Amino acid sequence: MSTTALTHHVRVLGAPGRRRDDILTPAALDFVGRLAAEFGERRQDLMRERRRQALRLAAGTPLDFPMVTSAVRADPTWRVAPPAPGLADRRVEITGPPDRRTASDALDSGAQVWVADFEDATSPTWDNVIDGQIALLDVREPHATLVVRPRGWHLDEEHLAYDGRPVPAALVDFGLYFFHCARRRIEAGHGPYFCLPKLENRYEARLWNDVFVLAQELLGIPRGTVRATVLIETVTAAFEMEEILYELREHSSGLGAGRWDYLFSLIKTFGHRTDFLLPDRAKVTMTAPFMRAYTELLVRTCHKRGAHAIGCMSADLPGGEPAAGEAALAKVRLDKEREAEDGFDGSWVAHPGLVPVCREVFDGVLGDRPHQIDRTRDDVEVTPSDLLSVRRISGPPTADGVRTNVAVALRYFAAWLRGQGAVAVGGLMEDAATAEIARVQIWQWLRHGAVDRKTVLRLLDDELAALGAGYPWAPVDEIRALFERTALTGELPLFFTPDAYSRHLVRRTEAGA
Repeated sequence: MSTTALTHHVRVLGAPGRRRDDILTPAALDFVGRLAAEFGERRQDLMRERRRQALRLAAGTPLDFPMVTSAVRADPTWRVAPPAPGLADRRVEITGPPDRRTASDALDSGAQVWVADFEDATSPTWDNVIDGQIALLDVREPHATLVVRPRGWHLDEEHLAYDGRPVPAALVDFGLYFFHCARRRIEAGHGPYFCLPKLENRYEARLWNDVFVLAQELLGIPRGTVRATVLIETVTAAFEMEEILYELREHSSGLGAGRWDYLFSLIKTFGHRTDFLLPDRAKVTMTAPFMRAYTELLVRTCHKRGAHAIGCMSADLPGGEPAAGEAALAKVRLDKEREAEDGFDGSWVAHPGLVPVCREVFDGVLGDRPHQIDRTRDDVEVTPSDLLSVRRISGPPTADGVRTNVAVALRYFAAWLRGQGAVAVGGLMEDAATAEIARVQIWQWLRHGAVDRKTVLRLLDDELAALGAGYPWAPVDEIRALFERTALTGELPLFFTPDAYSRHLVRRTEAGA
């Protein structure tokens, strides 16, 4: 591993490479170091609070709308900031990793917004992280509005160190992009816009808001120029939607729904309980009562506060056999029709081929209007029990469901360890969120005896053999160990990514791979 000492306490531990100096300038590293100095300890405190909250909920503390913030929810006067330039019409948003090819495809896809995703769609190798920043630096006058999704608060960037410790990955992704590109985006007529993943409560939103305030101050950019959409993809955040908007109100561009991460969070939080035993993930559709409660509450909350509500990702892939392609498009159309009719202002897709059908659906509802924020959905009333009414669809898995989850987890682990964060598996674009739900469902089914360990181990052997035969480069032993550590243990690891990152990706950087 190369070690280059830099000024202002930030050290680059990753290997040098082409155009690294364009991104890792002394001034940019100073900026990231300032953010780490100001917010690093507070971020650590919030991660400890996540763990304490998880223990409280596991011990039986009920999850409810916070009493202490009832005044915020009851106050009818506050609103988020009005839509920023380029963020008024968001009827189709396309997401993908921040690489040069994806950027070209996404920005020319016809979508209004491209979300460059450092979180679920990126394997955070050193090359991917820095090359992603280079790709964003090179974007010129995009046809779509550019939004950057930094990694979550739970992740570190091991290749940059401040005061002897890894820099929070969220501050790396945000800080490098903001430092180099904020003014460029403003000059292009938009601004520095972000999509924030995996927040669990209002305090984590407040931390982001304070990051935005300091970043704008340091670069002399007017306060409120930054805008951020928060993905509500944890069950605890679903109980604090208004509070999250309130904390970010001067920088808010709304909330988005995250299907697979939301289910993943539900199992992490309540998977020890038998009444939260979920069936095959394919059977947990957005029409399930608890998912309907979550999405309808999101629309009502956003529109009550003048914010955009963005629908869930459609990961189906068009193409392939004609019948399969038609079925995928029909499924996406049905999904988007439900969202548009429910009041969402737009939705996400994972492939350029899905942009036309998504746009057609929202065009049919919105017409020439940029959004439907005026549709306040005052008819929606959601209780805490509505958000947690899983028992109405709970049930055991099928044999196909177990095999699919094992296969998806293993194939995604193989791709992720090779540096690929989004991969096509079985007609779907799988990313870290779908891999997470796959492996935690296996854990939950084993815990409650819905499937026996021998069956899972047999499927593990079969799928690894097929993987090794089809992809000779796949590190089968590493993939098996990762699956066993994250799906077959007594205590569920909260994420697979920190384990895999520190054991595999960083080690390979050290070896010069």
